[in-house]
Amino acid sequence: MTVRMKDLAKDLNLSVVTISKVLRNHSDISEKTRERVLQRMRELNFRPNLTARALVTGRTSMMGLIVPDLVHPFFGQIAKSLARTLRKKGYGLVISSAEEDIALERHEIEHLIARRVDALVIASGEESGEMLAVLEQQKIPYVLVDRQVAGLQANFVGVDDREVGLLATQHLIQQGCRRVAHLRGPETSPARGRIQGYGQALQRHGLTMRDAYVVAARSSGDRAEECGFEAMQKLLQSRPRPDGVFCFNDPLAVGALKAAQEAGLEVPRDLAVIGCGNMLYADMLRIPLSSIDQDTGSIGENAGKLVLSLVEAAAPPKPRSVLVTPRVVERMSSNRLGR
Repeated sequence: MTVRMKDLAKDLNLSVVTISKVLRNHSDISEKTRERVLQRMRELNFRPNLTARALVTGRTSMMGLIVPDLVHPFFGQIAKSLARTLRKKGYGLVISSAEEDIALERHEIEHLIARRVDALVIASGEESGEMLAVLEQQKIPYVLVDRQVAGLQANFVGVDDREVGLLATQHLIQQGCRRVAHLRGPETSPARGRIQGYGQALQRHGLTMRDAYVVAARSSGDRAEECGFEAMQKLLQSRPRPDGVFCFNDPLAVGALKAAQEAGLEVPRDLAVIGCGNMLYADMLRIPLSSIDQDTGSIGENAGKLVLSLVEAAAPPKPRSVLVTPRVVERMSSNRLGR
């Protein structure tokens, strides 16, 4: 026989409201009461009817996450931290991949809305903000991560990508590079910010930004390594050849490293390379990859806290941005000074 919430409440001589608060990990329940309820739930093999609870509360205790790519470990790390933060408050997470396709992104947003998620966290590739305006009209809370939409005042968690480009390029210059190139990413706010930082760093050090030294990769998603390889081959045809390259992300940098090695170059003596994202296996490559760490754990955690505050707010608060601090992680691929 299925055990209902009111059966559990009667058995423990507590109110249904108290049981509900325990299930939602509400802060005004004592630890003694919480453990008593959880223990009895385990004994009775109790499973809450989330559909019924949603009809009563108007909430499903589910959040949606839409990312452009599930292959790139950067977004996987954000998802892990986000899920952990939401889980502490009794929320689950539904994850969708838009595969850098705007039409698919809109479809996934509509699908998650239809599933009645309480809020959305989105790394959006949309430039117009049209679908996000629909969310606002329907009063569905959302938080943007990693990518911003120009002209849209929205809740955002990520890094200052101009600072990312500045840090990466300055690092290469400090390693003695004077012909610094850039493998840029897609037309999104991170790519625009990083190339701005790249240009500013060159200017600060009296170096010229050459058109031939900026090559756009065809993809930064699940084919990023292949596209980084192709873009690096094109870049190596430049004369004089670059002696340093800042890659939009780590997967592009992995492809760039392979192209450099196949061309007979010694990394980092002939060519220093730095990526962005500090993926988990960057230190285990044949040539350990230098990278800009964006603190994905903090991005996911802050996005979780922010989206929870939106769901729990009595009225929509003013949008705010949470910026985490990027840092250079130096490894062999850029260490020309042998430190």
